[in-house]
This record gives sequence, C-alpha cells and structure tokens, in this order.
Amino acid sequence: MTCQTQAKWSSGNHYCDILQSIMATITHNLQQVHAQRMAACHAAQRPEQSVTLLVVTKTQSAASVRQAFAAGERQFGENYVQEGLDKISELTDLRSQLTWHLIGPLQSNKTRSVAEQFDWVHTIDRLKIAERLSAQRPPNLAPLQICLQVNISQEPRKSGLTPNEVLSAAQAVVSLPGLRLRGLMAIPAQESDANQAAQRRPFAAMALLLRTLQQQGHALDTLSMGMSADMSAAILEGATLIRVGTAIFGPRPLLIQPEDAVQATAEVQRSLGP
Repeated sequence: MTCQTQAKWSSGNHYCDILQSIMATITHNLQQVHAQRMAACHAAQRPEQSVTLLVVTKTQSAASVRQAFAAGERQFGENYVQEGLDKISELTDLRSQLTWHLIGPLQSNKTRSVAEQFDWVHTIDRLKIAERLSAQRPPNLAPLQICLQVNISQEPRKSGLTPNEVLSAAQAVVSLPGLRLRGLMAIPAQESDANQAAQRRPFAAMALLLRTLQQQGHALDTLSMGMSADMSAAILEGATLIRVGTAIFGPRPLLIQPEDAVQATAEVQRSLGP
C-alpha cells in the first residue's frame, strides 16, 4: 500500500501504520490457516481443494471482511442474522463476489430476510424452518444451499437433529423447491488438543452419517465441521468445509474504519494486478 501518498491521510500516518499492521495480521493468519488445512489434507491423502475455508466474521466489522476479501477469501459465515444482514448491506459493492453462509440459529421470524439475502444456511434442524425458507426464497435466485445440523455429541443444551432423525429430515427437505440439500453440519463437544482420538470420534460419526445418506440415494457433498481448535481432526475425518474465525481475527474484533478499508482494499487489489 502507498498510504503516505494519500493526501487525506497526510496527518494520519500513525493510523495508516496500524491499518497496515491489521491487514498484515489477517493476511498472515489466513496463510497459517491455509497451511494447516493443506497439511491436514496431505495427512488424510486428500486433495487440497477438497476442503474449503469458510471465514467466520462474527463480531468483526464489514471492514475486516474487506481485508479478508483483499487477501483472496470469498466464503464468509455469520452466526447472527441481523449482523450478517448489516454486513451484506454494507458490502453491496462486493456482493456478486462473496458467498454468505448463516451458521448460527435461525428463528421463524427471520427466515424471509435469510431466504432473500443469504446463499447458504447450515443450521436446519426443524422442517418448519426449511419450509419457510423454501416458500420465501425469491424465484430469481439460485436455490438456497442447506445443511442439516446434527447434535452429534447429543448434548442436551445444543441444537440439532439426533443422528436417528437425520434420514427422515433429509427426505423431507429434498422435496422442497427453492432449497438444495448439500449435506450435514455439526459442532461436536470440545475435547482437549492432546486427545485427538476423542476429537476425531464425532467427526468420524458425521462422515459415516453422510455416507449412509449417500447410500440412500441423496446427492450430498458437504460436511461442514471443524473450527479453529479442531479443524485438522475434522479434515482427517472428511470435512469438506471448515468454519474458522478466531485463528484468523483473534478473540476480539479488529477495529478498522469502513472508509479506510475501502481504500486499503483498492490499494491491495491494484498491487496484485488484474
């Protein structure tokens, strides 16, 4: 970036340095996450491109999304509907280049906005929600991509279908127009890093569940599982999409002003060339 040449920042070089540092941190962290993703793919003897990184931007600003976009990312996940809608609105200039995933809970009164604005929903665990999304998906848009959420560890306070409910749910959802069932999503109970066997066990159960559905004739291709702390274990057991936020942005929001992020993104893209 050539911040020093920007007249409007002539009195703000210190802030410009901070912005550059934040951008460098995001880019570096993304490189580290991709290196970990690729290493796990190699260990599992899987092609690197078989696992997609979903950048989770919960509590991050739209400006941080721009930084990740400038670093090459295109898939973004939001936990909260309204926060996601606000970012989608703020980033309309990038809309055709971004894919937005809802990875958090969805209530009935929010389905219309999600059907109209998001590309994926990972947290379907009730037929009523799927039916509303199907009915409310605008006909001019591609089908909404859907994952069924599975409470694979069967935790009493966690959302999701039980493994025994998944087959009937899949059969019901695939018949709904406006939706395309892609696969399964899970957030297993956390295990210590040292106990990789315990980490891998629920992911293996998810992979088996997906194979069972495929054998029943469902054309599914997505296992959305694995986050910052357990992405490698998930990849070793067949994850095709990992949801990572903390390892990229850290535990707290990175505060970047929107107008500076727009300028920074343009500078980075110019430096990369066409």
